[in-house]
Formats: sequence, C-alpha cells, structure tokens
Amino acid sequence: MAEDRTLRVRALLDAVRAEGRTSLTAPEGKVIADAYGIAVPGEELATDVDEAVACAARFGGRPVVMKIVSPDILHKTDAGGVVVGVEGAADVRAAFHRIVENARAYAPQARIDGVQVQELLPKGQEVIVGAVTDPTFGKVVAFGLGGVLVEVLKDVTFRLAPVDADEALSMLDSIRAAEVLRGVRGREGVDRWALAEQIRRVSHLVADFPEIAEVDLNPVIATADGAVAADIRVILSTGAPKERRRYSREEILASVRRLMQPRSVAVIGASNESGKIGNSVMRNLVDGGFAGEIHPVNPRADDILGRKAYKSVTDVPGEVDVAVFAIPARFVAAALEEVGRKRIPNAVLIPSGFAETGEHELQEEIVAIAERHGVRLLGPNIYGYYSTWQDLCATFCTPYDVKGGVALTSQSGGIGMAILGFARTTKTGVSAIVGLGNKSDLDEDDLLTWFGEDPHTECIAMHLEDLKDGRAFVEAARATVPKKPVVVLKAGRTAAGAKAAGSHTGALAGDDAVYDDVLRQAGVIRAPGLNDMLEYARALPVLPAPRGDNVVIITGAGGSGVLLSDAVTDNGLSLMEIPADLDAAFREFIPPFGAAGNPVDITGGEPPSTYEATIRLGLEDPRVHALVLGYWHTIVTPPMVFAELTARVVAEFRERGIEKPVVASLAGDVEVEEACQYLFERGVVAYPYTTEQPVAVLGAKYRWARAAGLLGGGS
Repeated sequence: MAEDRTLRVRALLDAVRAEGRTSLTAPEGKVIADAYGIAVPGEELATDVDEAVACAARFGGRPVVMKIVSPDILHKTDAGGVVVGVEGAADVRAAFHRIVENARAYAPQARIDGVQVQELLPKGQEVIVGAVTDPTFGKVVAFGLGGVLVEVLKDVTFRLAPVDADEALSMLDSIRAAEVLRGVRGREGVDRWALAEQIRRVSHLVADFPEIAEVDLNPVIATADGAVAADIRVILSTGAPKERRRYSREEILASVRRLMQPRSVAVIGASNESGKIGNSVMRNLVDGGFAGEIHPVNPRADDILGRKAYKSVTDVPGEVDVAVFAIPARFVAAALEEVGRKRIPNAVLIPSGFAETGEHELQEEIVAIAERHGVRLLGPNIYGYYSTWQDLCATFCTPYDVKGGVALTSQSGGIGMAILGFARTTKTGVSAIVGLGNKSDLDEDDLLTWFGEDPHTECIAMHLEDLKDGRAFVEAARATVPKKPVVVLKAGRTAAGAKAAGSHTGALAGDDAVYDDVLRQAGVIRAPGLNDMLEYARALPVLPAPRGDNVVIITGAGGSGVLLSDAVTDNGLSLMEIPADLDAAFREFIPPFGAAGNPVDITGGEPPSTYEATIRLGLEDPRVHALVLGYWHTIVTPPMVFAELTARVVAEFRERGIEKPVVASLAGDVEVEEACQYLFERGVVAYPYTTEQPVAVLGAKYRWARAAGLLGGGS
C-alpha cells in the first residue's frame, strides 16, 4: 500500500516537473492528499460553467466553495479567485464567471484549467498545518492557528519532520492558544487525534519526497468530529541542496580526541619576533606547561624559544596530532598540502582572509585539500583553542589555566574573549574554550559529540550565529542532553528566510522561529543573551538535579519575595502549595508579623537562627524539591554570616544524601558580593542585586532535568 502511494505521488511530481512547474494545482494537491490520507473535502474540477452547475448539484444542493485552478496563480484569494457559500445554479454560474474574470484581470498570461467546486465545510476552529524546507534543519513541519490572521498572530510551532503521533500531539500544546483547542466558553474541543494525524501525514509526505519544498494546509477546519483541510498547496524546490560531507560518530571522536588531547603540536609560522601571532602561540604553548612535544615550523629560523625549528612540517620527526597555522591566508593551501602528506589529522587555522572577507574560492580550496588528505579543519579566522586539562593554550590571546567542567565554544573571537574574561572574573573552571570562526569543516556538532563523551566536561555552552547542519547538531544534542546540559546562545534573530516563501507556512518559518522550537525539541537550553549563557554554564554544574516540581521561597524581605515569585512564574516553575502541617512547622520560626505560605516571609530583623531553622525545614521535608532564598542585608544577620550558615546547612544535608537545588538572591551593601562568591563555591547559586538571575538559572536546570528524562513532562 505504501509503495503504491509513493508511486502515484512520484508519477505526479515527475509530470509537474516535466512541464517546468514548481507549484501544483488544487486537483493535483488532492491526488497527493488522497495518497497520504490527508483529509480534504469532496471536490470536482469544472472546466466550464455547465460542468460547475453539475458538480455543485452532486453535492446535494448544499452550499459550495468555488476556487480558480491555475498553475500560475499561487495565492487564489489575492486574485479574487475564491467565492465561499455559493448555493443554487444561478449563483454557481455567476460565481464561475466572476472567478475567471478576476483571475484573467489579475494575471492575464496565466493558464486557467477551470474552477474547483468544493463542498463547504462546517464552521470550526481554523488552524494551519504545513511543512517547509529550512536551510539549516531541512524538512520541518508546522502547526498553529490558521485562517486569514495566520501571519498576523504567528502562533505557530515547528518540529523536525517526520514526526510520530506523540510528537504531533505535543505540537497542539506548544502554541500560545493551546487552550482554544481544548474548548473555551462553552465551545467543544477539537478532535485532537484527527488534527495530530494531519500533522503526522504531512510530515511523512515531505520526508518521503525531498523535492517538495513547502506544503500548506490552510485553513484546516478542526471540529469535535474531525479535521479537514479546506485547501492544500504544494510547492516544489528548484534545485537540489548541496550535500555536506558527513563523518561517523567514531570518526568524529577519533579526530577530535587527538585535537583536544594531543601528544604533539606543530606551529606553522612560529616566530621569535614578539608581537607576531606565531610568537604568541608558541609562548602560550610553552609557558602554559603543555607536556607534549612542541615543534616550531619556520623555513627562516633554526631555533624558536629554545626549540629546534623545522623548514617544513614534513621534516618534523614522529607523529603530529595538531598543526596550528599562524601564517597569512595566501600561504595556507600549500602548507596544508604538506600537513596532509604528513598525515596530521587536525589543522587549526588561525589566519583570517577567507570567506569572511569574500574569499570563498580560497576557503573552498583549503576544504578540498583537507578532504583529500583526511585532515579536519578548525577555523579559519579564529583565536585558537584552549584544552585546560592538557595545559594546552593554542591561541594568540591571553592564557587561561583554571581547570573545571565547563566547555565553551564561540563563532566570534570577540565573544571568545568575553568568555575568557567572564571565566577569570567568576573563577569558573573550564575544560575547553574553542573558537570556530568560519566553520569550514569542524563545527558545533563535532565538538558537541566530543564534549558529550569527555569525562572532564559537565556542561557545554555554545555561541553560534548559524548551524551548517542543523540535523547533525540535533542528533549530537539528543545523545548528549541525557548526560549533561547543553546551553546555546543563538545570535541573529532574523526572519530573512521568510522573504522568499511561497506559502503561509514558509512565511512563518523565519530563522529564529524554527531554531527556537527545534532546539527546544532537542533538549537544548537556549540562553536569551551572552551573560545568561555564561551564567547558565557556570551555575548548572553547581546545582544538583531537582527531583520534583515543588519550589519554596524563603525570604527576609517581603518585596524580594514578590519579585522572586514573579520570577518563578516567568521561568515556568511551580510554587508549592504549602500543606497545613508544613505551614504550621514554618510558623514555629516566624514572628507573628511575618507570613507563612509561599513565599515564607521570615522578615528582615530575624537572627541567623531563623534563617537556619527555616532552610533546614525546607531541606528536610521530602515534599519540597527546590529552595529559593531571598536575603536582606542587616546588622542582625550580616551577609557572610548568612552565607556561612547556608553553606554549612546545605553541606550537612548533602553528606546525609539529601541534595536539592538551592539558589539565593542577596540584596544589600557591597559585602553581599563576597557572600555570593562564597556560596557559589560551596554549591549554592547566589547573585547580588538581582531576583531574576538566580531563578532563571534554576529554571534552566529544571528545563535540562525534564529534557534529560529526570522529571515528568516535556522540555
């Protein structure tokens, strides 16, 4: 049955392409809909006015919809080519003539095949189901509110195609107006299964036929009894996308392991001259304490920084794992040939002057050379990279040697240096910092595959402007997220991809809209800004995973409690409804003018013992899953006293096997900064002067825990 369906659609698409067309007519769309079980109303094609009257009569005299059928008119409504609610022979004749006249006035050269006569669907909720070919992620399926306001409301969600039944159903709950589908103000809810089936079938259609660029079912009329597409639009692509060379997981791990854990590094363009990139790279490698071999390569030097220099990389004895390039762009291709002949698996290309300056052919040349020799390229146009656990600083920027569990990547050198400064200021230990630059070869999915397996890495944070292969990234993310969080800062929130769209779905599938949903689908935590990305990366390894949804706020300031409550709601977290027995237990420690409930307001004048007792109570009770602490600076309980007691209590419970995420907001004089650093270093994520930041981090931890399958519910 499936094979017969495929053959029918293949024959139709081949015939359309043979005519040089890229859009299907409505009757052709119905052939595809019928083949894939996509529910559409009964319809017939009328080539003249008498046929139109006969077609309408066969629908039992009920009102019909009449639409122009032309391969040259894509937007029928714009052409005045649609009339709804036509009833009776006289009205059918008048509508037929009006539609054809409007179409000829709109597009005089258009081929007109006739008028489609379609049964009028009952009133229901109008939604849109569609699919589009995204330049990053390939085929994606879309669902949202439909009808004439679809591009105004833009309440649409996306998934990678194909989707299964569960993913299709999840899309119904992912739009802002999800409640409308369940039924509001006395209206019946829609048939969710039927609607999800329309989504699933469209997703399989575009997955089966890559040449289908866009599909639009708009509107789909959803009622309690089913979901039927009033209109189907199918657009074909004009050319085949360029195939990217793909590497297996084993190949990626083998090459990136030698990049990140090298035993021998050659520096091509090494120099004794201070101020040159080749000198800076050499100094960082030597001064950073890299224990492996360091081989300078420079045809005009015998000795560089006390190490023997070689005329060519081919003269270097033994195996070399990484060649770092510190030479002008015009010399890279010839040197890369020598790297290939030496069978060095990785080339780190620091020089600029390639695609980012319009030199696309030069970049294509080095990619071709690398592929021919099996060399993986990092860059070009990068600051280099740091692998701290190897004491490796292969960069011309400032050194960094604080080892830890955070791996950071950036497409931009400037962002890379911001990462470096943040890490140093906050004492964040990192496992690696990697520049990606032009991403001529190695990119985020390669590094994500490696960091997912790297025992030194606990959290991965990536700044990116684009993804070369969105599906490869999603595959790597799905393999990594169950083990450790992945944070992404996606720059460039534009909708440029919507400009050339030929359908409603295409117009809605702006770059950022698809990125947002697909990254969430992959379990990735998307950071709204650079500081957020860095703070998530710093904090997520510190916090234990939550084991339930009940969040309790304990605060010494009522105002902070209100703001913290707002932040909890804004981050999709749940304030616990305090049971009567727990409420009574909290009241034992709260002055009469304080307030139990949630937030638990202990008031600002309380001594350290009150903070300690209430925090203990929150950690002790198994019904409480996370604590948000609001501290207000007083002389009664100074900042470091609060920090020390909180850290001591959390450590005590940790030793007893009770680990819950605890975050804190500290308001006060400058002493709160030191107190926050003290808490952070002891497993309590704390921030001065902000109620939003600690709760945002907690929210990110919850999103990861859901995506990793540690909590119920979707990500």
